[in-house]
Amino acid sequence: MGETLPRLLLCAAASGSGKTTMTCAILQALKDKGLRPTAFKCGPDYIDPMFHSEIIGVPSRNLDLFFLGEDKARSLLWENGRRGDLSLIEGVMGYYDGIAMSSDASAYHLSKATATPAVLVLDGRGRSLTAAAAVKGIRDFRPDSNIQGVLLNRVSPMLYPRLKEAIEGETGVQVYGFLPPCPLSALESRHLGLVTAAEVEDLHRKLSELSALAAEHIDLTGLMALARSAPELNVSPLSLPEPVAGRPRIAVAKDKAFCFYYADSLALLEKLGAELVPFSPLEDEALPEGVSGLYLGGGYPELYARELSENVSMLRSVREAVAAGMPTVAECGGFLYLHRELSGEDGTFYPMAGVFDATAENTRRLSRFGYVTLTAREDGLLGPAGFSLPAHEFHYWDSTAPGVAFRAQKPQSSRGWDCAWHTETMYAGFPHFHLWAAPDAAARWVAACARYARAHSI
Repeated sequence: MGETLPRLLLCAAASGSGKTTMTCAILQALKDKGLRPTAFKCGPDYIDPMFHSEIIGVPSRNLDLFFLGEDKARSLLWENGRRGDLSLIEGVMGYYDGIAMSSDASAYHLSKATATPAVLVLDGRGRSLTAAAAVKGIRDFRPDSNIQGVLLNRVSPMLYPRLKEAIEGETGVQVYGFLPPCPLSALESRHLGLVTAAEVEDLHRKLSELSALAAEHIDLTGLMALARSAPELNVSPLSLPEPVAGRPRIAVAKDKAFCFYYADSLALLEKLGAELVPFSPLEDEALPEGVSGLYLGGGYPELYARELSENVSMLRSVREAVAAGMPTVAECGGFLYLHRELSGEDGTFYPMAGVFDATAENTRRLSRFGYVTLTAREDGLLGPAGFSLPAHEFHYWDSTAPGVAFRAQKPQSSRGWDCAWHTETMYAGFPHFHLWAAPDAAARWVAACARYARAHSI
């Protein structure tokens, strides 16, 4: 089924070229003009979509082809973007950089899969005519690159007209504008969960400045026209298990320490019949009343280890709920919270929930990193022995008991490892997953919550 959806993908030659700054500048400028942009992030990153949503106020979702595959990615792009004026997708890494040394799950792959015009964000520092060579090389590296425009970053207003003329004359690719060097408005990588009120005020100031620069120096009308030129999006209906009866309530940890959730995963749980009830392991005294499931997502518990350990009543509430068999999913940071001890950034070990008789501490390096396919070694909450689902690991803290219930296999690699805990009532481990990658597993979890509610007369 073909659907009309104005859309663009911003890509770059490498990380650090200014994709995030350019994306946020354009989103804020469009919003300031009274338009309704929607945002997307290529890949598994949690931070940028939260930034788009929490700071700019633009709905944002992840589009990850390793998790979703092409059909689901197109369908979720349409589902989340159809009520907006423009769907703006921020790419990841370099345009062609995907799994291992391939372009699988890259921004280029996503552009192809969704037939989305790509606009190259090119860092203009320290070059002149070579900028045209870079554009030509990246565009022509694949005949179906779909690069249809250029935006220049960190270019002076005086140099821009000559760079624009050179790039367009040498490559035929239209240049849609630039952002000048603006170090005071640069958006740096940060722990979004750590943003204080003062920092939020500073971010709003930066975005206001970036919006003004974008309105002055970027052809927003031209970019909108390019977005509207995108072909119809080929969308397949999303197939889901039947919703679970009983509307079981799942407690979802959401605060500064626990903030890594895919918005589409949460929406899927609701589609499958669950009611989501947010709570704060930092601030609340106990789990919410009447819940029959628990979701402890990722985040930064190590940065709030002391505060989490001091909330003894919440630790007891979580420990007792898990021990009673409340169906629980704990990913990465949530898994750390269930340990007996967790080292904070200060190196001190703090008591945690004690579900696992294990210690977690900082290894000061990435401990197992990247996409993996998980295969269950035993039956459990999410599925039977032998079932598989895609996942992603990214953590500096490691555990003395990371679990052995799944085999994690890196794609296009011989490397693999054992990980995670999986029982009839719990999944807990370092791998994160996107529930749309495994709707049947999500449905099993919601059904288990409904059974728990009935058994405990909730």
